[in-house]
Amino acid sequence: MAGRIHTDDIATVKARSSLEDVVREHVTLRNAGPGALKGLCPFHDEKTPSFNIRPGVGAWHCFGCDEGGDVISFVQKVDHLTFAEAVERLAQRLGMELRYEDGGHRSRDEGLGRRSRLLEAHRVAEEFYTERLLADKLARQARDFLRARDFNSSHVKHFGLGFAPRSGGELVSHLQAKGFTDEELVIGGLAGRGSRGLYDRFRSRLLWPIRDITGSTIGFGARRIFDDDKIEAKYLNTSETPLYKKSSVLYGLDLAKKRIAQDRQAVVVEGYTDVMACHLAGVETAVATCGTAFGAEHIKVLRRLMRDEADVAPAKVIFTFDGDAAGQKAAMRAFADDAKWTSQSFVAVEKSGKDPCELRQAGGDPAVQALIEDAVPMFEFAVRTTIKRFDVATAEGRVKANRAVAPIVASIRDRSLRPEYTREVAGMLGLEVEQVAAEVARAGRIRPEQNPSHGRLDDRSARAGTGGADEVGEPTPDEAARTMPVPDRRDPVVLAERQLLQVLLQFPTVLRPGAIDLLSADAFTAEAHRAVFDGIRIANGCGDRASLGTWVSAVTESAPRAVSALISELAVATLPARMDPMSGLPTSRYVEELFDRVRTVSLTRRVADAMSEMRRLDHAQEPDPERSRALATALQELQRQLARIKEGMS
Repeated sequence: MAGRIHTDDIATVKARSSLEDVVREHVTLRNAGPGALKGLCPFHDEKTPSFNIRPGVGAWHCFGCDEGGDVISFVQKVDHLTFAEAVERLAQRLGMELRYEDGGHRSRDEGLGRRSRLLEAHRVAEEFYTERLLADKLARQARDFLRARDFNSSHVKHFGLGFAPRSGGELVSHLQAKGFTDEELVIGGLAGRGSRGLYDRFRSRLLWPIRDITGSTIGFGARRIFDDDKIEAKYLNTSETPLYKKSSVLYGLDLAKKRIAQDRQAVVVEGYTDVMACHLAGVETAVATCGTAFGAEHIKVLRRLMRDEADVAPAKVIFTFDGDAAGQKAAMRAFADDAKWTSQSFVAVEKSGKDPCELRQAGGDPAVQALIEDAVPMFEFAVRTTIKRFDVATAEGRVKANRAVAPIVASIRDRSLRPEYTREVAGMLGLEVEQVAAEVARAGRIRPEQNPSHGRLDDRSARAGTGGADEVGEPTPDEAARTMPVPDRRDPVVLAERQLLQVLLQFPTVLRPGAIDLLSADAFTAEAHRAVFDGIRIANGCGDRASLGTWVSAVTESAPRAVSALISELAVATLPARMDPMSGLPTSRYVEELFDRVRTVSLTRRVADAMSEMRRLDHAQEPDPERSRALATALQELQRQLARIKEGMS
């Protein structure tokens, strides 16, 4: 076995390797005085740059984590290599042949360390796969897949796409013939080991090479294209290997890094074809994760390239997500990590739900460009997504939505934007600005980790706002009744409702004809009271009110079974009212005041709901003049009814 690298060769590699060029593959650098450059450290997370290099003396040092050294130590640390492997990698970069102390030279293969050997195996595999995609008759279905998405052979070569033969052994044989060992193929994730020996890791699939930031292929992403593929998963990626760590790899970064550093912008899309579509459409800062959610390690990689620093103008990160529920969930996950950026985060979602690849097919390059240009701030998207979970047509939904979005507004780093977004949220919810501002101020006094609604979808609050029937199953009427909360008699409105129901059950003839028709179940705030009134309304249409026993039985049969006990209670409970000594009935004044109070509360609530909807329409992205006119007419009628009640003409 060959010995140590010759000392003179190590010195030559060090002298000929440009520290600045090597570092720039990982970090965006800016001037830091004569002969000095600085950027964000690639070895620890920071928002103010403390990583410095002096190209003239070939040295680097980070004043944040106190790491430092020369070009060889930098490659060692950033790529997790041994000293010898780092020297060999730099030599390969220079095209230099190394000498070893046992004399002579190593051959091309012998001169490579394990990491370099694995990288070389992947390079050879990529060439093999690409050749098969372009020439193999059995790859026609893969080529058809690409043609259907407006990708041609030149695009295949540019992005290095390939096809894994269906036999399952051709790549292994090809690499073995090139001198690679079985162990290298298995460790690198290119082959698996079975009872009959090695087999190709990928078979019958369209492949995308996954490259590190330097452009070296470190793995593959494989898409299912044949119906008889025994593996059902749509995509397969290389498993974790000494080369491939999916939590920190971004597809397309090798192609995008220069523009990301230049424009200080990154576009994060969801798939391989989306990256291709963006780059071909001129959005050359697009990257994608590889089979995992966008996370903290991906953020660190992009921050270093974009110079996402606290003391310079904000960089820009744009996320594109599908318009479906999964896409919204992914967007909210990204919002949860928003505080880890100094840059401004944006979200781009096409209205019809098309991804960038589909957009390019439908509208060409301008459609993709417009998608990115029309991106909205991340916190605005988070606010709108959160509000959608609640029924803002109801007072309860508006209050809950306000509580849910307040932490988002309070988290906006640019304090000057908070008042404007407070007004925007007030318009979206149909609330007074002061009401939203108070909730935002309260949320700002609570640490983010104490706010369950900050930066994530909270299933419990969502169900509380919308009923949650889609998530937990639609309850039957009886199940719904069993879960009705007990009416709170401490609430004066609820107490008035209870007394009115007592009157309707115990003295069904006391109200003038047609009075019951002026009320609806929605007039009652307590859910159990609404259920009882539903029974009264149904029984009133077909029951006999002359006989009290028959009347109560008819109401009980018409209402959900779960409120039968409440009906019995209301039918016998003492009514706190002065009775007419002649008739033994409650005085007409008492009954009318009770009726008018419940009705007034109901009408007032409907007025508030209508005014709230009008405010939301005023802030809507697409005006609806017809609905606005209908609301205005409805408001006038509700206000007339309120006025008639006040005048004693109800």
